[in-house]
Amino acid sequence: METKTINSHVNFSLNYYLFLPNGYENLDIKWPLIMFLHGAGERGDSLAELDLVKVHGIPKYIKLNPDFPFIAICPQCPKNSYWPSQVEQLNVLLDEIISTYHVDESRVYLTGLSMGGYGTWYLANSYTEKFAAIAPICGSGIRSSGEKLSKLPIWVFHGDQDPVVPYADSEYLVNSIKKYGGDIKFTTYKNCGHNSWSETYANPELYEWFLSHKRFEVK
Repeated sequence: METKTINSHVNFSLNYYLFLPNGYENLDIKWPLIMFLHGAGERGDSLAELDLVKVHGIPKYIKLNPDFPFIAICPQCPKNSYWPSQVEQLNVLLDEIISTYHVDESRVYLTGLSMGGYGTWYLANSYTEKFAAIAPICGSGIRSSGEKLSKLPIWVFHGDQDPVVPYADSEYLVNSIKKYGGDIKFTTYKNCGHNSWSETYANPELYEWFLSHKRFEVK
């Protein structure tokens, strides 16, 4: 994975890891893109701290599975911030990656854990049209977002004994999206606390599920 920094005209910078899949050098191929948002414990302000992003989730999976068939973008949230307040910045980063690399815009995916689960809900609510599918893990979102998010395929994961982010938060959003006819799956880990991400990200079915969804056809 490459270490990168985005410095934007809107006066912010984000450090991030970028992974390019095997075969990327074939410029005739457009690749699916997945953005991963880490939890609160992995925040940092310098490139020296960027390795924290590799502790969980997509970066950890890539280390064990180097044939990962996605472009992966894994930004690091600044220490004094929180992913829901970085939604515009994440969107700028996403646009830069899409415009710079060989991305299949019909297959752009989003996932995150804990604070990154919040970020997943919030970013998808603000820029619903960008994504083909999302997978928030043990996070929470905007309660009034059910109708808008019902347009997206969503797979939610949460432990039913989570002492950090209430299981009921995911349950509420899932039921709200169902009410509007949304395509949503909900995996409950029984007798599980806050760490509902290790099992989720280790499961190849998650990545197969992502790849089964396209947002729109790009001409």
